[in-house]
Amino acid sequence: MQMPDGLPAEIDLSRPSAARVYDYFLGGAHNFEIDRQLAEQIASMTPNLAATMRAGREFLRRAVRTLLDAGIDQFLDVGSGIPTVGNVHEVAQAANPKARVVYVDIDPVAVAHSRELLAGDELTGVIHADLREPERILAGARDLGLLDFNRPLGILLAGVVHFIPDADRPGDVLATLRAAAAPGSHLVISHSTFEDQPQEMLDAQRLSARTDTEITLRSRAEVTSFFGDWTLLEPGVVHMPLWRPDSPSDVDEHPERFGAFGGVARYDQPTA
Repeated sequence: MQMPDGLPAEIDLSRPSAARVYDYFLGGAHNFEIDRQLAEQIASMTPNLAATMRAGREFLRRAVRTLLDAGIDQFLDVGSGIPTVGNVHEVAQAANPKARVVYVDIDPVAVAHSRELLAGDELTGVIHADLREPERILAGARDLGLLDFNRPLGILLAGVVHFIPDADRPGDVLATLRAAAAPGSHLVISHSTFEDQPQEMLDAQRLSARTDTEITLRSRAEVTSFFGDWTLLEPGVVHMPLWRPDSPSDVDEHPERFGAFGGVARYDQPTA
């Protein structure tokens, strides 16, 4: 297969990529025909899926703004995908021009495009790594020299933990990331769920098995456990549109239809 200009030759374009399918649903330009075919098949089963993807991005933006209000000025965005309009560094630097962001993704296409799009931005960096290797992520972030782990950090895991199967012990992975953070740090998670979902949504989620990153649907209790002993911010772990909406009109009658929970927690100073 002919490789598009500028992409590494080792990228496998014979299989769809979750990051590129996500980019397509968000209206991005960094996807290929094989990704669009799977996206359209999924969309035919769940017509509101593009809206679901946008709801996830809107939750992330609201969470980032909340962290900025709390004084966070550095972010580790794991599972960042391909930067599109309104990504983390744009939201953060609009409020704080000195905010620093390190993007991490497993997809080489996402990483290649991220590096191209962010070239020349000295306050952002990109790491090619797997969330299942948190020590490698932490080491890579330290090597970039953009993040100070002795200061409060925003750890962003938006729509990525559900790609880790139970066999790979996601709870331990997140515990490693939390252990590296200083008091005052915040953790943001959004995660797909089977709770309150119609059968067609569950069927569409199972199509993820055709990509390199199959989705594991989890309960509210399981998602909540990923925050460990950090203090959950109000309103807790809820369906994404219910997490601090900008206005009541932003929440429709069925916020559960987006099929994912979202939550934010803070690492409070341990007591002696």
